Amino acid sequence: MIAISSIELQQFITAVKSHSGYDFSEYSDKSLKRRVAKILTDYKMDLPGLIAQIKNDKQQVEKVVKDVTVNTTELFRDPNIWQLLKHSVLPKLAHQSTINIWHAGCSTGQEVYSMLMVLNELNLLEKARIYASDLNTDVLDAAQKGIYKYRFNASYLDNFDKVLKENPLNYDDFRDVPYSKYFEIDKTKDIIKMNSFLAEKPIFKKHDLVRDGNIFYVKFDIIICRNVIIYFNYALQNKIFDLFYNNLYNNGILWLGMHESIMGPFAGKFEKNNQFYHKKEVVFSI
Repeated sequence: MIAISSIELQQFITAVKSHSGYDFSEYSDKSLKRRVAKILTDYKMDLPGLIAQIKNDKQQVEKVVKDVTVNTTELFRDPNIWQLLKHSVLPKLAHQSTINIWHAGCSTGQEVYSMLMVLNELNLLEKARIYASDLNTDVLDAAQKGIYKYRFNASYLDNFDKVLKENPLNYDDFRDVPYSKYFEIDKTKDIIKMNSFLAEKPIFKKHDLVRDGNIFYVKFDIIICRNVIIYFNYALQNKIFDLFYNNLYNNGILWLGMHESIMGPFAGKFEKNNQFYHKKEVVFSI
């Protein structure tokens, strides 16, 4: 793998920022160096050549940005956490007239569709309002279409079974939920296609966590941002936590990835339960 120095990394960051609206200056140096090195290897070029392309080709800038951002997701990723969501978290919101949920950094959308399926199983889909965003327009397009490679996703159908069919609190409570209830599988064409009542539900928008605020103009009961902030430095992480904190209802939930946690000034403003961070109630005194 090509080695990227700190000086070279800064040259890359400056070139991207100068010739686009994207700012990677608060990304983790370690992860960004790794991504830039991979781009240079994949493109078969050196850093000066890449920077020259960035300066002279707007389409190339967009391509580089998409290659920098990591897009990894799957249906019901970490099924044990999804089981907790299904049996311990979402039922507590059942009394509400609306449930607002934001998937920040939704990638190709499998996580969004996982949430929709769980909500439907709990008879909460009708009252839920689902918002999803990502910096990468290509993955947003894929998410809106809700069509995925079958062979790539086939192994994740076990996650579907664990979350939607099984109840870890009562193993006698087994529900035979057919895949066809939520998506069409065509092995010949190698596709899994989400049913239209799911694909038409979410509002998808391009969103940059670095510079954009709340573009949906609603407060949320749940914000999901899994395996995203791990790529940001400490200062940017706290900027994002501030955004999420201010746009969650009291006792609202921020759901982070398995290897992510809240540290620093916002640690005391949330109460952790597994990967769910509950916003502590704000009491105003007069």
